[in-house]
Amino acid sequence: MGRDWFIIMPPFNPCSLPLVFLFAFSFLSLIPHTAGQNYLFHICANNSFPQNSIYNSSLNSLLSSLSSDAKATDEVEFYFDNTTAGQNTSAPLYGLYLCRGDVTADTCRRCVAAATKYLADTCSREKAAVTWYDECMVRYSNETIFSTMAVSPRVALLNTQNITEQDRFNRLFNTTMADLASQTSNTSMKFGTKQVKFSDFQNVYNLAQCTPDLSSTDCNSCLQAAMNRLSICCSGKQGARVLFPSCNIRYELYPFYNQSDSTAPGPSVQPPPPGSVTGSKGKSKLSAAKIVAIVVPITVSVVLFILGYCFIIKRGKKKQNAVKGEDAANDITTVESLQYDFGTIETATNKFSQDNKLGEGGFGEVYKGTLSNGQEIAVKRLSRSSGQGAEQFKNEVVVVAKLQHRNLTRLLGFCLEGEEKILVYEFVANRSLDNFLYDPSKQGQLDWSKRIKIIGGIARGIQYLHEDSRLKIIHRDLKASNVLLDADMNPKISDFGMARIFGVDQTQGNTSRIVGTYGYMSPEYAMHGEFSVKSDVYSFGVLILEIISGKKNSSFYESEGAEDLLTYAWIHWKEGRPLELVDPALGDSYSTDEVIRCINIGLLCVQEDPDERPTMASIVLTLNSYSSTLPAPQQPAFFLRSKSEMPRKDLESDQSTSKSTPFSVNEVSITELHPR
Repeated sequence: MGRDWFIIMPPFNPCSLPLVFLFAFSFLSLIPHTAGQNYLFHICANNSFPQNSIYNSSLNSLLSSLSSDAKATDEVEFYFDNTTAGQNTSAPLYGLYLCRGDVTADTCRRCVAAATKYLADTCSREKAAVTWYDECMVRYSNETIFSTMAVSPRVALLNTQNITEQDRFNRLFNTTMADLASQTSNTSMKFGTKQVKFSDFQNVYNLAQCTPDLSSTDCNSCLQAAMNRLSICCSGKQGARVLFPSCNIRYELYPFYNQSDSTAPGPSVQPPPPGSVTGSKGKSKLSAAKIVAIVVPITVSVVLFILGYCFIIKRGKKKQNAVKGEDAANDITTVESLQYDFGTIETATNKFSQDNKLGEGGFGEVYKGTLSNGQEIAVKRLSRSSGQGAEQFKNEVVVVAKLQHRNLTRLLGFCLEGEEKILVYEFVANRSLDNFLYDPSKQGQLDWSKRIKIIGGIARGIQYLHEDSRLKIIHRDLKASNVLLDADMNPKISDFGMARIFGVDQTQGNTSRIVGTYGYMSPEYAMHGEFSVKSDVYSFGVLILEIISGKKNSSFYESEGAEDLLTYAWIHWKEGRPLELVDPALGDSYSTDEVIRCINIGLLCVQEDPDERPTMASIVLTLNSYSSTLPAPQQPAFFLRSKSEMPRKDLESDQSTSKSTPFSVNEVSITELHPR
């Protein structure tokens, strides 16, 4: 249950509301909101107990008890409760519910009733599950969960719209939420809200909550973890929330909580002047006719204004909608704001001058360019003769335009004009990792501190693709030439032309068209076309060993019976000589413990069974924590094949030109290989 889930919340669109609702909304806008049961997300543990087992009766009893406890609305602390079922059996279950601190007891009761019923219907055979509603959260497990901080499984929900002045907004949010987290963790209710002014016309509404059974320290730690997760997934968005089992945070540009019941002070209310509206007995002195005469014109005016606004907006979009097809080309229209015209690109690259050419890869050439504002760019001009050009182009635009992470190359825009298909990236000063790693004259520039930073950055970038981005993405071609280095030697993963997007619940894919690079491909992908997140983990393991040794896996020929780097590393590990793998260019400047730990991680990543390979999340955690114990690796998945045995008819040579390129491909890449 440790996976991250991300849900995109579409922005509010008044033009999509029926006229009847708009008319009713005008009348009801001043009536206090009655919260419903707004389902958000649920996660079952995929850890099933046998049907008709003792767990079934325990679960039914537990959920029934939680729902019954919530009905005790006369209790002061109605918003939280926990209970246990089957404690006298071998299969106890522990459960709790938490209602949002500003909702009424009746709303809490109805939400818990809906949530427990949902879990009973959806996760009836699971040993652990959690569901989140807007107004409450219900959770149960076969392991004790009381007074214990849990930050997984977790869910993030975000608005697709960006906020203006993102840097200033992020600073304001971080300060506000840190203060709110501190205040919330020190209250008995473990709930707090805070409203801050962002501009003259815009406020930011913030909410933080923990389960009250947590200590103040654990609550604050949980909220801090949620803040960190939110900064990764949702920075700069107009609204977002992160949901953990033990806490949650949320911010919006509109008041989404009941301010009268929140911690924020409300405005003072002055008594009405004598005789203005009510008499001494509280009866209204305004007739129904007067009320209608006042309300109806206002309502009609509001409705006409909204209808006029919607008409103008729809008229402006009519031409655009008319030309939209139903195929994958629609994806490009979602990034129309990123489109450059061909003349701008041609001017920036001096008409694609050879002096500006950085290199050549499998799908085209790469040039350095300079825009009129002085910004340096890298221009990837896809080959017109490439049969995969259009597909790769659309794939890379749609995928990369949606990715934002410091360890991924940023797509600035694209050009689609006639037969020209061009991608515009940020220019990365130090080009690709292989430019340093395999060049004896430059290897010395990569000391151990830089190499461990590069390893960690690549790991975080791949983790983002697998777990933290809005889409679950398998890169499928992770290698040294696809890792760029900026001026500070921070790694940036590039070249997403071969990436595949997975569904939220999808864990594995299969293809008859294998693309990638020998030496980096996992055996199940190279031989059977099966790929998953563990395919990227395998490639990452190869890359770690290359970074440590300074040698390329595909051209590694050594004595001691080692035909490739993985064999060589395994022999030395098994014989207790792992440090002999270290690049001599490092001298004695490296940390022995860090090197051995990284070699261990690398060998774990290249094990033959994909299930035995670690996840990128666990790798990132291990790289940042030296207190955890790593398991011993098993023999790597050897994929030994001499050059004479390679299916040459199915391979396309993709050697880079004499100039190093941030998009170079220095190994043989498979373009159309069908698995056996």
